[in-house]
Amino acid sequence: MSLIKFTKDHEWIKVEGDVGTVGITNHAQHALGDIVFVELPEIGREVVQGSDTAVVESVKAASEVYAPVDGEVIAINGGLTEEPAQVNIDPQGNGWFFKLRLTNPTQLEALMDSDGYQSYLEGLA
Repeated sequence: MSLIKFTKDHEWIKVEGDVGTVGITNHAQHALGDIVFVELPEIGREVVQGSDTAVVESVKAASEVYAPVDGEVIAINGGLTEEPAQVNIDPQGNGWFFKLRLTNPTQLEALMDSDGYQSYLEGLA
């Protein structure tokens, strides 16, 4: 069974076992506009919660993608370097950025579930 959590910085993480797939939310891609470039982390890189791990650039701005939890990067979505617009098309599916092997899964407890994230977005409006 998978678990999806969200950060206040508009990242999502889908956890299956000890692996989390990370991307940006639909809200984030919409705010950024047309994505034109994605910089992905190196496989094997150790990241800590809240650290900048990837970069996404759009016609409007560049933004960091932060690690939602501690972990080791075990895979990247190399297709985004050739087709960064995939982030706009399917941000919470084929537009994922990287996968982490979680080193501190208890950090997930502090992240928001889908309902909590929706409430958070409504509070921003």
